[in-house]
Amino acid sequence: MTRALIVIDMQRGFDDLDFWGPTANPDCERNVATLIAAWETAGDPIVVVRHDSRGEASPLHPDHAGNALVPAVAAVHPALFVSKDVNSAFYGDPDLHAWLQEQGIRELVICGIQTNMCVETTARMAGNLGYATTVVLDATRTFDLSEDVAGLGVVTRTAAELMATTALVLQGGGFARIVATADLVPRIGG
Repeated sequence: MTRALIVIDMQRGFDDLDFWGPTANPDCERNVATLIAAWETAGDPIVVVRHDSRGEASPLHPDHAGNALVPAVAAVHPALFVSKDVNSAFYGDPDLHAWLQEQGIRELVICGIQTNMCVETTARMAGNLGYATTVVLDATRTFDLSEDVAGLGVVTRTAAELMATTALVLQGGGFARIVATADLVPRIGG
């Protein structure tokens, strides 16, 4: 057992588009479910990560129904369940890195929400920690983003642009390899 699937923040609260705004990749949940099924068939470990927001107004706050995992992920019996309140799964409880080391896992395949936030941050850390890291881009999604940034003014990017930028930065920076679900799944058994 040297490979694990890391499923990040697949929570019902991300369906609240009034809170998050426009999103991309409506196939994300279906692709995550496909990866989970392939991992379960192969008998490889699945790590489920949940974001427990500290912000009481967030749909991901533990007191809100949106904190719950989507059905495909809620049905998983994970080898490890991590709760976190920051962007990286490596800063959750229990300690993901320590568990991976104990299990001898050196390869991580990452999917989930948000592409340019928790998925990207976790993938960057995984790459820096020396894991062979793969991000399944079409098993992620994010939301449009617009912020007033000092020195730049208002910067606006669509969810699709953010996904493409994350893919470019992760792969171009040597943090992770970017793949599609359909290309990865046939290789899971091998």
